Amino acid sequence: MARSKNPDEHYFFTSESVSMGHPDKVSDAVSDAVLDSLLAVDNRARVACETMCTTGLVVVGGEITVHNQKAINALNNAEETIRDIIRKIGYTGDIGMKFDADTCAVMRVMHSQSDDISMGVSEGEGLHKEQGAGDQGLMFGFACRETPDLMPLPIDLSHKLVERHAKVRQDNKLIKGLRPDAKSQVTVEYDINNKPVRIDTVVLSTQHTEAWNGKAQQAKLKKAVIKHIIEPCMPKKLYDPKNVTIHVNPTGQFEIGGPHGDVGLTGRKIIVDTYGGRGRHGGGAFSGKDPSKVDRSAAYMARYIAKNLVASRICDVCEVQLSYAIGVAEPTSIHVDTYKTGKLPEPEITQLVRDIFPLTPDGILKHLKLRNPIFSPTASHGHFGRKPGKVKVNGKSYETFTWEKTDLAAKIKKAAGI
Repeated sequence: MARSKNPDEHYFFTSESVSMGHPDKVSDAVSDAVLDSLLAVDNRARVACETMCTTGLVVVGGEITVHNQKAINALNNAEETIRDIIRKIGYTGDIGMKFDADTCAVMRVMHSQSDDISMGVSEGEGLHKEQGAGDQGLMFGFACRETPDLMPLPIDLSHKLVERHAKVRQDNKLIKGLRPDAKSQVTVEYDINNKPVRIDTVVLSTQHTEAWNGKAQQAKLKKAVIKHIIEPCMPKKLYDPKNVTIHVNPTGQFEIGGPHGDVGLTGRKIIVDTYGGRGRHGGGAFSGKDPSKVDRSAAYMARYIAKNLVASRICDVCEVQLSYAIGVAEPTSIHVDTYKTGKLPEPEITQLVRDIFPLTPDGILKHLKLRNPIFSPTASHGHFGRKPGKVKVNGKSYETFTWEKTDLAAKIKKAAGI
C-alpha cells in the first residue's frame, strides 16, 4: 500500500470508539440513567452508581443519598429505569443475543454516601464554608483545531462511525440484521507539523445475526458497511478509497457480542469517553457520578476552558489540568499547556483562566448547569466534541453539553489583547 512521500517526517495516531451496545457502554448508560432519574426530582442527590452486566444479568451498586420522597420513589423504581434504557439501546426481542431488557435479572446493591464524605462536600458542614470537592484528584481537558468541534480527528471520526452504525442499525433498511455491539478504530497520518494528511486505516466491527455468518456473507457485509457506514463518515479530502486499509469484522464474524460476549463495567472506557489517547487523562471515570464529584464536573470544566482558549485563538492546541483536594473548594493547582502554540506565555494564560473561569465545585456546577438530569446522552459517542442542545425530562427542558460552548472565547480574546 502506498505511503507518504516522506514517511520519516510523518507519524500515525490511532483512536477507537465503541457503540452504545458495547457491554461497557451498556453499563455506563444504566449508571447514568439511574443518576438522571434521581437528579430529575432531587438536584442535590449524591450518586456514585456502578453497573456490571453479563449474560441475562444486570447488577447495580454504589453509594446513593437522596433528600425527598420523590427521589425515594425514583430509587424504588430503578429496575424499570434500568430496563427502559437497555430497551432503548436495542437489547430486546432477539433471543440470540442472550441479553434482553424484559427478561434479564436486575440486582440492586446500594447504600448511602459516607457521612465523612458528605460532611466535606456539603456547604457549611465541613472544615470549609464553601462546598468542597467530592474527592481528591486531577482532571484534564483538551482541544485542538483538527475538527470544527475542536477535537482530535481520530477520536472524532471513531465516534462518528459508531454513531452512524447506530442509525443504520436502528433504521434496519440499508443493512438488515445488525446488532447493538460495535467497535470502531481510525488511524490518521500526520505530517511533521502535526497536521492530518490522510486516513490510513479504518476498523469497524459490528455484531450481527447468524444470517451474516460465513465468508461469503461476511464479504457482502463488508461491502455494505463500507458503503453505508464508513464512507459517509470520512472527510473527502483525507480519504482515498485506493489508499486506505479497511477491516470489517476482522475475526471472521461477530454474532456473539454484547453482555453475553463480554462482561460490561461502568467506567471502563475512559479514553473513548475523552480524547482517544491525545493529551493526558487523570484516571477518573464519569458515568454514574453526580456532578459534586470533580472527577466528572472538573473534567467538563477543563474541556470547557481548553475549548474556549483554542476558540479565542490564543492558542491552537491546549491541554488544561485541574486538581482538587477532598472537602476543599479551590483547586490545588491549575496548569495550561499550549504545546508551544500560545500567543502569550503560559503563566499569563493560566492567570486568565483563574480570572475568567469559576473553578470551585459550586461555581462549576452553576456555570455549566450540571445539577440537572442531562447525563444520559453522554453515555454513548463520547462526552466531548458534542453539540450543545436540550433534553426533555418529565416535561422540563434542560441544556445539554454546556461544556462544549465557546461563549467565553470573546472575553478571553479581549482580556488577552489579541
